[in-house]
Amino acid sequence: MKEFDSELTSGSIFRSVWKLAWPVILLQLISGIHGFVAQSMVGRHVGPEASAAIGVAWQLFLVMVVFISSLFQGLGVLVAQYTGKNDRATVNRVTYDVFLACFYIFIFIAAPFGYFTAPYLLGFMEQEPEVVALALPYLRILFTASAPMFMIFMLNNALQAAGDPRTPLILGVMTTILNIVFSSVLIVGFGPIPSLGANGAALGTVLGPVPSVIVAMVMIMRRRMVLGPPDKFRLIPDMSVIRAVARIGIPTGIQAVVLNVGGVLLLRFIGSLDQSVAATAAYTICYTQLFSFVTWASFGLRASASTIMGQNIGAGKPARGKRGVYIATGIAIAWSGIWAIVYTVFPQRLLSMFGVLDGAEVYVISRDLLSYLAISGFFVSSALAITGGLQGAGDTKKPMYVAIVTQIFVLLGICFALEQMDMLAPHTIWMAILVSHVTRLALTWWLFFSGDWAHLKIELGH
Repeated sequence: MKEFDSELTSGSIFRSVWKLAWPVILLQLISGIHGFVAQSMVGRHVGPEASAAIGVAWQLFLVMVVFISSLFQGLGVLVAQYTGKNDRATVNRVTYDVFLACFYIFIFIAAPFGYFTAPYLLGFMEQEPEVVALALPYLRILFTASAPMFMIFMLNNALQAAGDPRTPLILGVMTTILNIVFSSVLIVGFGPIPSLGANGAALGTVLGPVPSVIVAMVMIMRRRMVLGPPDKFRLIPDMSVIRAVARIGIPTGIQAVVLNVGGVLLLRFIGSLDQSVAATAAYTICYTQLFSFVTWASFGLRASASTIMGQNIGAGKPARGKRGVYIATGIAIAWSGIWAIVYTVFPQRLLSMFGVLDGAEVYVISRDLLSYLAISGFFVSSALAITGGLQGAGDTKKPMYVAIVTQIFVLLGICFALEQMDMLAPHTIWMAILVSHVTRLALTWWLFFSGDWAHLKIELGH
């Protein structure tokens, strides 16, 4: 079995952060390529209504994704801290119990609930009928068949927290290649396989991770990874583990749900505009896809900051973990600067990849949104890196409060006020997004700088 990487808690802190960061960032970007390619193909072969439908469906689906994934955050914190203590038995025990719990939650609760409530959720979004008609089957496929996607998310999270970011990168490359191949064939059609349009993109998303999950499970059982099988197999997860994971993870889940519910309600405001189809398509293309090159890398840096903080706290070196968070934040700012230039200088080339041509209504709205996102990237990426530091220390409640304030009271509050004053328009919504991002960084930085996280104690019963 692979040994834990002792360099993450000793030696050069920049080297430690970079050692974790580059594979995780690359994995996030590679994973995001599938959505980018699928969105581009659907936009070209079906039209802007399909682009809008995918954006609406994903926003709703992400509410379930982030809630179940909240257990993964608790898993990551415990794995990182017990890796820092060099306690392999507990690391394997926690990973197995969380795997069981997530499997049962998905099969018996999330999948049936999502399937039957999908029409009502879409009805709440106030989208055009042609958008809803395309979004409903897409959303139901995601709700009922995405178990492999959750399983690979969980395994990647545990491996990264244990200090092995390279294996998830290999699995991620395999998954993304298969996602693109499956989606390309199913969206457009090939030979006897008919063109399935947006539904083909959904099927490609849920089928792509299957081989990676099989490979990962075989390697774990053969003790070829940093993770291994538990000392004892059970059909019922250890509730002492699940309670500890839930205490840490549920605030993160609430935080993520708040952010995504805010996104759902924001789409509702966008759907109420006179240019609703064009504005929704612009939001989907620019914010969901093009801006993902900033956010996916930032999520990778958040994971890296969390692992560095967690392992160094476990090793009794919280000050070293804090320096690692500052370095991750600096990398985030530099990365956002690159994409700010790209969004500003090459909007026409970027939008043309989605079939959006210069002069169209969607193009004008999208170009305006990209100019706001060029600035927003600095604030979002920095806030995510610092949030990783808080979460790695086990302080997941404060980021939850920040999410509630910035997403509900700031973002949606501004949109509601604009609507009441009859000033709601695409560019005023984009401005509200920017203001919420600035506020998020300010509050997150203040909470991290206060240092209260250094006094938290995390213990797991045996």
